[in-house]
Amino acid sequence: MKLAYHGATSMKSDLETDVKATAKAGFKALELWAAKIDAYLKTHSLADLASLLKSHSVEPASINSIEFIAFRGDGYVKIQNRLKQLCEISAGIDNTKIVVVPSPTPRPAGDDPNFAWTKVVDEYVTVLRDMSDIAKPYGVSLCFEFLGFGWCSVRTPKGAAEIVKKVARDNVGINFDSCHFYGGGGELNEIDLLDPKQIYTLHLNDLEDLPKEAITDAHRLLPGLGVINLGGICSHLQKIGYDGCCSIELFRPEYWAWDPYKLAEESRKAAIQVLSPYFHLE
Repeated sequence: MKLAYHGATSMKSDLETDVKATAKAGFKALELWAAKIDAYLKTHSLADLASLLKSHSVEPASINSIEFIAFRGDGYVKIQNRLKQLCEISAGIDNTKIVVVPSPTPRPAGDDPNFAWTKVVDEYVTVLRDMSDIAKPYGVSLCFEFLGFGWCSVRTPKGAAEIVKKVARDNVGINFDSCHFYGGGGELNEIDLLDPKQIYTLHLNDLEDLPKEAITDAHRLLPGLGVINLGGICSHLQKIGYDGCCSIELFRPEYWAWDPYKLAEESRKAAIQVLSPYFHLE
């Protein structure tokens, strides 16, 4: 399993610092935060970014992310344009994956107990097939990330897997996030039903001991410091044969105030402690 750092973990650092901290901590790859790419390219070229990554022997794990891709109405064209932009950037830095994020359940439909799951599935199948067509010529795959928050329209790996199966494109798969798995009430036996070939990326993180209704991204912790059964998740992922990339994604403001090099180092140490009983790590 290849370990990657994540640009959201060090949100206040710029992209150049992320790359340097990733390399110094011993990570092989970096999941690039899209807004940091935008900021970097205001004063640098795409060739500069490719050179920065190559000179530090850091591979792009993916670009994160395009958010709220469905139920956009006339605003969907912005999603299409953003995807094209990130695909063009991906082609210039040899990135092959972009994380895409589901939308809130439509309102007032979200308050309607009769709002059909089939409508959600149909919407995402249509959107993801369209996005697949845009990404395919660039050699880019889409990592569809379910979100465990109560407001989200796709909250579980089972739901995401159903959608991806119906999309039926070889460049559309799942991003599995341990925080969202816990927050969405995921059961470990759900993992056993997943196709490891359709899990494109894994986000590793932990959470404070809070009611699931109260969880936000800011409550994330370094792996092993919280209440998520990370050992159980890893064991089941190992059982089904997952051995792809794993990045450490934390949104905790407390960590953003740390020295960025220390944060990357501590993130890798924590990840190794959790993952090493189950996976061979790079």
